[in-house]
Amino acid sequence: MAEQTEYRQRLDAAALALNVNLEPAQADALLSYIGQLQRWNRTYNLTALREPEQMLVQHLFDSLSVVKPIVTELYKTTATSRRIVDVGSGAGLPGVVLAIMQPEWEVFCVDAVEKKMAFVRQMASVLRLPNLHAIHARVETLPPFNADIVVSRAFASLIDFARLAGLHVAENGHLLAMKGREPQDEIDTLEQQTDWRQSHLQTLLVPELNAQRCLVWLSRQGIS
Repeated sequence: MAEQTEYRQRLDAAALALNVNLEPAQADALLSYIGQLQRWNRTYNLTALREPEQMLVQHLFDSLSVVKPIVTELYKTTATSRRIVDVGSGAGLPGVVLAIMQPEWEVFCVDAVEKKMAFVRQMASVLRLPNLHAIHARVETLPPFNADIVVSRAFASLIDFARLAGLHVAENGHLLAMKGREPQDEIDTLEQQTDWRQSHLQTLLVPELNAQRCLVWLSRQGIS
């Protein structure tokens, strides 16, 4: 009980630091998600992180850090679909967090590992998230989603991300890569070999995480 109270306080502080409005029901859902992830992970090995302390910071706070940037981008215009695709989602990161924080968005988590998508489907049911969808498939085999934003923190290289997931981005949409250090070499290679361009790069300050994080926003050439 004391641990849950501590985590709730830290989550509230993280949301405040990230300028994210966190309702009590959303905080409950986020902590429930981490608790479920820890339990499932003992049996199904969904993530390399084992301790709830690690999951809180490296999974939950890290995913929460992208909410405000995505909200800001989507509401620059009168976006109609507000459809988000999380590619290589794993146990639903950041997709489940986005679905909890923005119930008006349709969030699709895509991963080639069935047990991970089974967990996300369970979270959609347990947490009552009708806007959260889990799809077991390789992303390049699916028909286009026409998404406003296709996000991933799973791809090792930007060029693989663009080539495999780019078809799912709507005309004025973006690919959004969650990265550690600024991947300038990857950006250069991407721009030399594809029609995708870096539209902007944001540095993220993830609460309690002593590591560099950034968001790389990519758009098709001629679209900013």
